[in-house]
Amino acid sequence: MISILIKGNHIDHFDHAIITFVQNFETSTLTNLMLFFTEVGSGSSIHIFAFIIFILFYFFLKYRVELLLFIIVLLSSHYLFRALKHMFQRSRPDLNRLVEIGGYSFPSGHATNAICIYGILTFVLWRHIPSFAGRFLLLSISTFMIFAIGISRVYLGVHYPSDVLAGYFAGGCLLTIVIWIYHFALVKMK
Repeated sequence: MISILIKGNHIDHFDHAIITFVQNFETSTLTNLMLFFTEVGSGSSIHIFAFIIFILFYFFLKYRVELLLFIIVLLSSHYLFRALKHMFQRSRPDLNRLVEIGGYSFPSGHATNAICIYGILTFVLWRHIPSFAGRFLLLSISTFMIFAIGISRVYLGVHYPSDVLAGYFAGGCLLTIVIWIYHFALVKMK
């Protein structure tokens, strides 16, 4: 639906209004903070994060099935946003870009990865955290990271807000499908 709105130029006003609003807060401190969050969502950081999760899940927590689920979501997310970028080939915004980056804009790979990775970690860890406070903390940190990574892309001028929303939707759909298949497979195995 977002791609249809983009093709018909029906979302341009929304994109420009949000970009202007977000970039009005520009300071050197905030720029450094946004660079940090965008780096946390980058491919190299995700590889390091995934390696740490692999070690924790496999060797310490013994979450072998959950580890497989994490790897499936991680790889699927990467190939999903790559395929969608290739399909839509939307150019990146030209408004006050604070960092230079190549490639296509739609959907945001950072946003897709963020919702998939933090979403699947929340799903896996939720069942193992018995307290309300622990679950609330888990959900709060995941939500914050997903939002911060997405907003950093708009702030730095490398994505339109609609790119970030599309990344969230694409990642959310992928996450829902993988979790549904996981539950279906568990029921069949019992």
